[in-house]
Amino acid sequence: MALSSSSIRAASSTVYPAYLGLHQNPKSHHASFHPSKTNHANTYKCVESPKIARRSLFFLPASFLLLHTSSSLAVDDTNTPSTLAIDTTITDRIFMDFSVCPSYFRSDRPLGAELSSCPDSEPLGRVVFGLYGRLLPITAANFKATCPTAAYRGTLVHKLLQGQFFSAGRQGSRHDKGEVQPPSGLIRNSETVNPKAFKLRHARPGTLSLCLGQNDDDDDIKLNPNYHNVEFLVTTGPGPCPELDGQNIVFGTVLEGMDVITSIATIPTYKPAERIRFFNDFAQLIGDERAQTARALWDRPLKTVYISDCGELKVTKQSLSPPSLP
Repeated sequence: MALSSSSIRAASSTVYPAYLGLHQNPKSHHASFHPSKTNHANTYKCVESPKIARRSLFFLPASFLLLHTSSSLAVDDTNTPSTLAIDTTITDRIFMDFSVCPSYFRSDRPLGAELSSCPDSEPLGRVVFGLYGRLLPITAANFKATCPTAAYRGTLVHKLLQGQFFSAGRQGSRHDKGEVQPPSGLIRNSETVNPKAFKLRHARPGTLSLCLGQNDDDDDIKLNPNYHNVEFLVTTGPGPCPELDGQNIVFGTVLEGMDVITSIATIPTYKPAERIRFFNDFAQLIGDERAQTARALWDRPLKTVYISDCGELKVTKQSLSPPSLP
């Protein structure tokens, strides 16, 4: 209910004089209200913006404190991150065919034979990814450029954390071991140091993300001036992966083939014994380089899952991602 100006003046004349005498000391640093000598309307003039001393707060009515502090506590939340719209328009579609090669570890396997030429390949299915090209144009462009050049073809799914995610695209010179050699012409990705690129969360299964915090590339490869990170991960569910947030860049989602992602997630992995973990931690502490080599085998699928084919699906019209996306 709005109060008239006369009612406010009347209230101030009956409330304030009872305790304004506490601030009449001329040596006080706090501003005070002084009554006007010739003011017949019994009003008070404000010399400065009022600053209430702590001891006078005990004498103030609750209504005055509420009116005095409500304006200072008001916050403009129009620019908070929760209200800013994130453009997750799907600009590109990339397909990946996943398969299993049962003869990969056989002794009669030809030396140097690539996974893409596996003789007894067992297809798992096709996965179609949608890329957020407007939000992350460089990351999406590099991922899209790597697929048609067959760099991902024959790439091994080298890590699988059951109930969380799997990784693929580890770099190296041994393509027969499922390692990736990035094509020439990739753009230097400045989005990896841009805080705005880490806004999206790993909040649902099927989230496509660029590996940064969980990257498995060797240090000597990362120190190359022409290094381009092409390792990616896909969350498998069933729940979110908040431990990945802020460390990896979410740049796409699974549009089709979530059943393939689920089937990959059920493959058993190598889990080292507690004793092996202890010795590996000690070796890493003293700087033994073999510790990192041994860790590369941890959480590796016991079946040889690899990318048998990869390419781009032409998009005639850009579409918005589903509303349930993070």
